[in-house]
Amino acid sequence: MEKIIKPICYALAALLAFNLLSSVVVKKFDYFKSNKTDPSVITAAERERQLDCLARNIYHEAVNEPFEGKVAVAQVTINRSESGIFPSDICKVVYQKNVFMEKVVCQFSWYCETTSKAKLLQINEYNECYNVAKKVLLEGFRLPSLTEALYYHADYVNPGWKKERIAKIGRHIFYKA
Repeated sequence: MEKIIKPICYALAALLAFNLLSSVVVKKFDYFKSNKTDPSVITAAERERQLDCLARNIYHEAVNEPFEGKVAVAQVTINRSESGIFPSDICKVVYQKNVFMEKVVCQFSWYCETTSKAKLLQINEYNECYNVAKKVLLEGFRLPSLTEALYYHADYVNPGWKKERIAKIGRHIFYKA
């Protein structure tokens, strides 16, 4: 009887070890498949380009705003790039143009204004905007009240939007979609 039980026990132990080992290998492969390198990994040069686009947008839209106002403009820009409604690239969001009633309209008005394009950047103010861009883009700093903000305008204009107003920071009024 011992001659029969011993080989059966060895066979069961081998089968159990094989199943355990194969499940570990399968889990390991699944882990590597789910964590494979994303082909859209952003290079340092691309990140620098995005930071510059974001900093220029902050500069032209909110250079005279308090820190929170600068963060708010940066946050709306990033919210747009993550929304699926606007381009996913920050620079494409900043420089996006649309045609509305046979007129070219920029998402951020400064880009359509030729005087803003030609205006030299004041280096100290630009550096401040660049630092805000880094804080928001790289460090993930956000204003909790603007997590859904996709639009804003200056408080001295009334575009007649039918959007939900969510905050006023500095001279800008912020809305969600």
